[in-house]
Amino acid sequence: MALSATLPIQDSPANLFQASSTDVDEHCAALGRWRLSYDQISAGAFTGSFTQLSLPRVDVFREITGQQVRQYGQLGIDSFGIGLPWHGDGEVSCNGASVAGTQVIACIDAEVDMCTPKAFELRGVVASAALIAELATRLEIDLPRTAWHQLRVIEMAEAPVARLRAHLAAIHDAIATAPEQFDDPTARQALEDALLVEIMDMLPTARSADLGRSAVTRKRTVDRARALMHGSGDRSLSLLEVCKAVGASPRKLGYCFQEVLGTSPMHYWRAMRLNRVRRDLKRSVETSVYDIAVQHGFWHFSQFSLDYKRHFSELPSETLRRARLAA
Repeated sequence: MALSATLPIQDSPANLFQASSTDVDEHCAALGRWRLSYDQISAGAFTGSFTQLSLPRVDVFREITGQQVRQYGQLGIDSFGIGLPWHGDGEVSCNGASVAGTQVIACIDAEVDMCTPKAFELRGVVASAALIAELATRLEIDLPRTAWHQLRVIEMAEAPVARLRAHLAAIHDAIATAPEQFDDPTARQALEDALLVEIMDMLPTARSADLGRSAVTRKRTVDRARALMHGSGDRSLSLLEVCKAVGASPRKLGYCFQEVLGTSPMHYWRAMRLNRVRRDLKRSVETSVYDIAVQHGFWHFSQFSLDYKRHFSELPSETLRRARLAA
């Protein structure tokens, strides 16, 4: 299948972007048009890198994160994305499901909300949802509606997933050894065609991973708890208040969080509040560490300082000092 015969050629120079960071917010800011936010869940110094090769119609990316991270937001308006987990110390939690085997993470015009493990690598492709829809119409391919408007773990046929994985491996090997080959317009067109062919081969075989009734119930409980945690305004709710609001005992809520997110509700909630403190310290340079900590529910200041340093490998006063210097 030659897609260049299906759509008019729109050639432009390939754009290669590479960035690395030791701060989760700086890493997130390097994602370009992706409108995502990241929260660091696991404790320790953060390291991350992001590589993106932009072709005329397709972006090929590789992302590495050293700590467990919650990612949420959007890839961008009118975006289609397929991600393949490459390496990681644990499971990816995506919409209540874990990714394994020939499964991929698919997103078409949808909100992103997933938790990735420590030492995680994700490779994939992002394109215009309109382009994918137009190709499907011209090639008489029925797109799976289950993959639309929600980030999903998708079961795909083994062969096209393996071929897409091989293409991504070859692309990133070339980026590391001979990036100048992407300057050739014929090579760019051939690469883009090859990627789109595999995507159009994959999509007709797609079906959502079956979570089962109990998994759906656990995810619903976790979603309600997280909505309360993240939507509590200026006052941080206690975990007891969250348990009462969702109608689950601490033990039951803990089981649900472990199954859906791979961490405990207490650890998750503390990590979220520590991330909020860190962001406030970066932008509220005229206030004190103590005032911000108390605002986010940390009443034991010395314990807060220990937790903060364990989580971000620096004291909160160091974060504030660096922000004041930058300002």
